[in-house]
Amino acid sequence: MSAIDTLLAQARSRLQRLDPAQAAAVQRAGGLLVDIRYAALRARDGTIPGALIVERNELEWRLDPTGDHRAPEATGHDLHTVVVCNEGYASSLAAASLHQLGLHRATDLIGGFQAWRAAGLPVTPGTAPPATG
Repeated sequence: MSAIDTLLAQARSRLQRLDPAQAAAVQRAGGLLVDIRYAALRARDGTIPGALIVERNELEWRLDPTGDHRAPEATGHDLHTVVVCNEGYASSLAAASLHQLGLHRATDLIGGFQAWRAAGLPVTPGTAPPATG
């Protein structure tokens, strides 16, 4: 097992990861979906309506409810937060990092945005022009 596989397994052992239907239910109940995908992926594939867009390199600063740079949606340590990446790998590491900030209900979406879309859940279209050829 590689070092990153070990790190990923450790991170996931502390999370109650959600499938797309469960993540949608969290959002409907007032929880926060946080899309950490980079701009090119969002432009290509679209976004989840109502999800907070925070690229990975800013996540901890924007979600720390005690920080000066927090997003208005970062209302407290008890906020049920679901991190979404493209396929559900980086989001596990990001959610584990949020746990270290005290966001004990942070988790991630199994399969990421691609699983959300494959489940037929709502997606706002991307802005990238369609490929030609």
